[in-house]
Amino acid sequence: MSRLDTVDFGHRQLIVRREPGLALRAAWRSVVVLSILGVAAMVLAVLALGVGQYPVPPGQVVAILLGQDTSFASVLVLEWRMPRILLALLIGAALGVSGAIFQALTRNPLGSPDVIGFDFGAYTGALIAIAALGGGYYTTSISAVIGGLATAVVVYLLSYKNGLAGFRLIIVGIAVSAVLSSVCQWIILKIRLHQAITASVWQQGSLNGLEWAQVYPVLGGLAVGAVLLMVVGPQLPILQMGDDAAGALGIRPGRVRLAYFGIGVLLIAVAAAAAGPISFVALAAPQLARRLTGAPGVGLMSAAAMGAFLLLGSDLIALKIFAPTELPVGAVTVTLGGLYLVYLLVVQARRR
Repeated sequence: MSRLDTVDFGHRQLIVRREPGLALRAAWRSVVVLSILGVAAMVLAVLALGVGQYPVPPGQVVAILLGQDTSFASVLVLEWRMPRILLALLIGAALGVSGAIFQALTRNPLGSPDVIGFDFGAYTGALIAIAALGGGYYTTSISAVIGGLATAVVVYLLSYKNGLAGFRLIIVGIAVSAVLSSVCQWIILKIRLHQAITASVWQQGSLNGLEWAQVYPVLGGLAVGAVLLMVVGPQLPILQMGDDAAGALGIRPGRVRLAYFGIGVLLIAVAAAAAGPISFVALAAPQLARRLTGAPGVGLMSAAAMGAFLLLGSDLIALKIFAPTELPVGAVTVTLGGLYLVYLLVVQARRR
């Protein structure tokens, strides 16, 4: 039997019809999609662990993971290649969740952190560290976090006027990105050649050379983000209904929106600090996940799984396409994401 819920907004009444069968089908579809993405990510991980100047067959990789092979290949797989695979999964998940949060807050499929400009903020912070402090990994990473957070604060303050409007947030973010791009170009013209090369490599976004020492800070940052998401609760879909609906359901839209904004910025800052600004994963992952699950709102779990799958797949392409030469993973995500962005713009234009 169906059930009718009435929500009174003061002038009109919204009648919500709940169909248990429909909800159950949607839930099962999400579970199936998550399971498929999980299996696909594991297959990609096994393949990626075997790729390199010293190839390891997939069967031997599985034996190493199960503890049945202790040859030199086990050191190669577990000590040298495993951190890169784990970071690809963790950073991809962080980008997917962050993109889902900002697309929900802006109610716009283009409202991802890289479009809004937080990536450029992180790059500006990293570039200043490279130019002024020598550009060590941890110095650059910390400066990238500071740059991303500072940019987020500026964008939030400039776009806030009687509330946080999604369209205004995107426009202000694009404007701030343009300003930061000019600043970065000026800094590159002033620094030395080897510093400019280092900055250019970092800007592309790469997982090359990452070790276990980088896994733990990323894991810690994502754990903090996960705890904060649990504290805030599943209120993001309610915000998409509008402030009136959220207020009628006992939610303070301003505070909840600010909390999600901070969590999204934290996740994108952690990702950028570890591997540099990796574009378009945050843009594409939530939309692709939503299309596969058929869910009407934002699914953070499905966005995380899709982000992890996309980044790991892109990294495998970066390793294989011009082997033995290795591309930065950001170059692959920009190419794939650019094609998806064109598709998204065409779809939006046809709807109008």
